[in-house]
Amino acid sequence: MGLRLLRGGDTSLKIGEELTRALVEETDQDVNGRVTKGSLDSFDDLVKEMTLKRRDIKAFASVTKKMLLQMERKVQSAKHHELVYWHLASHGIPKSLHSLSLRLTEEYSVNAMARTRLPPPESVSRLTDPSFHHVVILTDNVLAASVVISSTVENAVNPDKFVFHIVTDKKTYTPMHAWFAMNSASSPVVEVKGLHQYDWPQEVNLRVREMLDIHRMIWRRHYQNLKDSDFSFVEGTHEQSLQALNPSCLALLNHLRIYIPKLFPDLNKVVLLDDDVVVQRDLSSLWEKDLNGKVVGAVVDSWCGDNCCPGRTYKDYFNFSHPLISSNLVQDDCAWLSGMNVFDLKAWRQTNITEAYSTWLRLSVSSGLQLWQPGALPPTLLAFKGLTQSLDPSWHVAGLGSRYLKSPKEILKSAAVLHFSGPAKPWLEISNPEVRSLWYRYVNSSDIFIRKCKIMN
Repeated sequence: MGLRLLRGGDTSLKIGEELTRALVEETDQDVNGRVTKGSLDSFDDLVKEMTLKRRDIKAFASVTKKMLLQMERKVQSAKHHELVYWHLASHGIPKSLHSLSLRLTEEYSVNAMARTRLPPPESVSRLTDPSFHHVVILTDNVLAASVVISSTVENAVNPDKFVFHIVTDKKTYTPMHAWFAMNSASSPVVEVKGLHQYDWPQEVNLRVREMLDIHRMIWRRHYQNLKDSDFSFVEGTHEQSLQALNPSCLALLNHLRIYIPKLFPDLNKVVLLDDDVVVQRDLSSLWEKDLNGKVVGAVVDSWCGDNCCPGRTYKDYFNFSHPLISSNLVQDDCAWLSGMNVFDLKAWRQTNITEAYSTWLRLSVSSGLQLWQPGALPPTLLAFKGLTQSLDPSWHVAGLGSRYLKSPKEILKSAAVLHFSGPAKPWLEISNPEVRSLWYRYVNSSDIFIRKCKIMN
């Protein structure tokens, strides 16, 4: 049969037609794509089966079809498991980072320098001085905070104009304070404040607790839905579905952004930086940006043109089959990027943004927790609707924490802020080696704690 096919002619055409017809018939008979028991595992087995039993073309088509289906299922299963394991790897804390926090905590207890007041008394007045550039970072990651600040300072034209406000949780306050107290000589004014040091009214505490409870309910529902479906996904939703299960979606610090005006009642304009960003350009002109009466300045348009988004579209976050969502948003519109944003706190205090955020959370509960995927951003996008001023795309390039890098090297090089949004944070082994070095060059490799904890390894 092989010789006749090579020679061509009418006979080969007939054989080809017969083989095609047999494959089509076999496909029609197995519309559900089931792999029947007894299908062969290798090409050698197929050759033996055909030669020893002298099968006809129809039998050949049947056996080949079963083999291909079995191989396809195995490949799909392997890809699926690899994706799940990759996301699970992003949930862990590297041993080196854990060691750094423990060593700094110990240093705080034995070294008076690590307990030095931050900022020093002569710089306290700068904490509320509007003539300075105030940067807010909400984080429980000491190493990440150090990179954000060192990269900002190193690329600043006038680093002494910057004042950094770090808000962290109670368990991280001690190592965070110790790090910046012992590295104060190379840093501008840095304030480290723990959530336990805020004296908020009971009403605010109750709202924060309600907010966290609702976000946990949304997270649990999303997890249960994925579990019930055996973690199977609709094509194209793998990344978003798994990323929504990241524990950071439940982190208090992530959700407290909506309370920034209450965290900093004496400030009127701040730049909020996520702890997974690295700064490559002077940020000073951000404080001079005219937001045209809007509350937040963010990148909305993309470097790739009119037909793509810098991050995700609304349909990646929201359930547009629900009328509450479809009547308020357009599914193909670009969602603004969070992670590097300018906030006019004075304008914010004149709006009801925080109350609108709480209202949307309650609407989510009354709608069966079906309005959006887990995370702080979806209700934030709704609360800030119509109050966003677009910034030039070169200010903020995101997505460096994704599995596949989409931004060209020229874009990465010219960006003011690179954002490792996504599971592959630069301090994790699963991070992209092409861009990891852009972050690591701002790690203080000469620091004794960095060396002892083998951060650079």
